[in-house]
Amino acid sequence: MPKDGGIGASSKRREDIRFLTGEGNYTDDINLHGQAHVFFLRSDIAHGVLNSVDTSAAEGMPGVVKIFTGADFAEVGSIPCGWQVTDKHGEPMQEPRHPVLAEGKVRHVGEPIAAVVAETLSQARDAAEAIVVDITDLPAVVDMKQAVQEGAPKVHDDLTSNLCYDWGFVEENKAAVDKAFDDAAHVTTLELVNNRLVANPMEPRVAVGDYAQHDDSSTLYTTSQNPHVIRLLMGAFVLGIPEHKLRVVAPDVGGGFGTKIFHYAEEAFCTFAAKQLRRPVKWTSSRSEAFMSDAHGRDHVSKIQIALDADNNFTALRTETYANMGAYLSTFAPSVPTWLHGTLMAGNYRTPLIYVNVKAVFTNTVPVDAYRGAGRPEATYQLERVIDMAATMSTRLRSGGRTLSPSSPMPPRWRWNMTPATITRRWTSWSRSPTSRALQRAARRARPRAGCAGSASTATSRPAASRPRTSWVSSAHAPVSTRVPRCGSTPLAGWS
Repeated sequence: MPKDGGIGASSKRREDIRFLTGEGNYTDDINLHGQAHVFFLRSDIAHGVLNSVDTSAAEGMPGVVKIFTGADFAEVGSIPCGWQVTDKHGEPMQEPRHPVLAEGKVRHVGEPIAAVVAETLSQARDAAEAIVVDITDLPAVVDMKQAVQEGAPKVHDDLTSNLCYDWGFVEENKAAVDKAFDDAAHVTTLELVNNRLVANPMEPRVAVGDYAQHDDSSTLYTTSQNPHVIRLLMGAFVLGIPEHKLRVVAPDVGGGFGTKIFHYAEEAFCTFAAKQLRRPVKWTSSRSEAFMSDAHGRDHVSKIQIALDADNNFTALRTETYANMGAYLSTFAPSVPTWLHGTLMAGNYRTPLIYVNVKAVFTNTVPVDAYRGAGRPEATYQLERVIDMAATMSTRLRSGGRTLSPSSPMPPRWRWNMTPATITRRWTSWSRSPTSRALQRAARRARPRAGCAGSASTATSRPAASRPRTSWVSSAHAPVSTRVPRCGSTPLAGWS
């Protein structure tokens, strides 16, 4: 039963009543007198030369107030990145210009090309369909490793390459780490992908810009997790508005997961357009629009290696990660795979030497930034995976080929810095426990059989009684077995 007081007592939530009774105040609930609505015409091409944007037919359609293109923002600043990273050679990262509306090229699907401001949203949408855009397709690059190869299509012509930075941490450790691997009794290697994802919060992003002529001040209502960052970046670097003349209001946000911390082009546009038109301007993202305009998360390709001595103590760890930045640098994007990720690779383990290399890459994709943990989940994922692999292989070799690994990862204190006898005794006890046996039976029943659709396995199905028993470290791991794996699994690799 919940405690009523003291340590561990349940705390009553104070904010729920107004949400449950419909009294929440989300950004889309805000409607200002005389406001116009904006619809963004976005690129459906990942990479191309923007030859022309013909708005003549659209401008005469009912309700249209004004149509903006990149030319209207020629004197406006670039949307800035809020975090500078210096590479392993001491050079600053490459940061391209990020325009509010596309200038000269489109670099990812969803990049805004034009913005139609009209009396109603439906009128703005109808007018946008009448805009004629001439784009010459260019080869697009979406694979990070291909993007950094010689001769790859450049996302930004004014940069030397698609490599934003090549970061090392701790760079002074590299030689010692390499030597530790050369001297290691065992080395475990794991290559994995931490896939790109979309945050998809409950309330899509909204921006309402307003301008007060009497004191030349601007107000932005936006779905933001950090309105102070928006005021700083938009005021100082994009629109040139002094902070005492710019107010950013964040009401109920409706979910964020990190993706609403950043400064977006739509916020700058609504603030700019409100002043130009002398009336409020509102934008509400659609659900499908959010998938190609909100910053995405993660998208790492990593190789992680761990070196062990003869007693299975960690001697060194090294990782190499390709981190996708997308077409532009979002507000905190450079920090996520470096200071928020690379510095955490030790985890909870005693590891004398660590070296982390991160290559941040521009591609013709939606920009990537912080999402739920922002670098820490990515570090934990690859670290725990490679340790599970090392523990599985190590225990199997010690036990003469017997399967002693548990069906779920063991706590860190059970894995390392113990004698082989202690590890074997504890894992043997676990593997014989009712819980372990139940998990193993469930795993065998849930695992698809050989020969199922899409299987690359050449094994043949046999009766359950004749199949070898196999323990799994986790459902994402291959079986600890030298036999051909069943459908849906891949053999363990990287043990040397």
